[in-house]
Amino acid sequence: MDKNVIVVIGAGGIGLAIARRQGFNSKVLLADRNEELLATAAEGMANAGFDVELQTVDVSSRASVQALADKADALGPVMQVVIAAGLSPNMAPVDKILAVDLYGTALAFEIFGGVIAPGGAGLVVSSMAGHHRRPLPEEDEKLLAYTPTEELLALPCLNSEAVPNGMIAYMVAKRANILRVQAEAMHWGERGARVNAISPGIVVTPLAAHELASPSGDIFRAMVAASPAKRMASPEEIAVAANFLLGPDAGFITGSDLLIDGGVVAAMRAGKLPTPH
Repeated sequence: MDKNVIVVIGAGGIGLAIARRQGFNSKVLLADRNEELLATAAEGMANAGFDVELQTVDVSSRASVQALADKADALGPVMQVVIAAGLSPNMAPVDKILAVDLYGTALAFEIFGGVIAPGGAGLVVSSMAGHHRRPLPEEDEKLLAYTPTEELLALPCLNSEAVPNGMIAYMVAKRANILRVQAEAMHWGERGARVNAISPGIVVTPLAAHELASPSGDIFRAMVAASPAKRMASPEEIAVAANFLLGPDAGFITGSDLLIDGGVVAAMRAGKLPTPH
């Protein structure tokens, strides 16, 4: 009898923590663009007794994501799909952030929505950055939610005037993730499956270390200091929330986003931090 298949796209800190929490007694298909990171993560899981397969993937490439979905479908019933791939504001230029964090997420939703098994669940690891700004104009939000994937990056609300730098690109992409989940809940629901988002704050991962060491590092430290929790999270804490949303106890939850930020957004709303514009 085939094992259930769990697909985790993004083998970094959060993705790997979710893979380890969700993957025991299942077939884990772990994917990432970074071959070295992927091999190390897969080896560690295999040595711990997990049944793990690996495949390189570029989420900004339709052919690459389709190949990953085809492999997952061939392994057995695809019961869980986790999209944890992404670039931070200081890791890449605007066009690359939008291609990976926005288009790549929409593409994965679309393609894996065609192979997810009945009773399955999907999850995108978005970011508290999707909550930092007030909602975009209603028409722009509708377009980001429902525009066909291949037309997304041509939207006027994503041109260089509207998205002038990496930080704005990141916030818009993460807002789009939340909107896209709401739209995809309808499509996934036709297969008897659910899809949700989580929006972590600052988590102790190599990506966070990169941001803290960047010119924007003081902004992130100020967020931690102003938040009610006054600390960063561990990847395992995020994996606990993912476990709930992917599991049977969340069977009535779809099209939703869970903010897990230690209260950073609450501090912004209370005027303890400036709201990004």
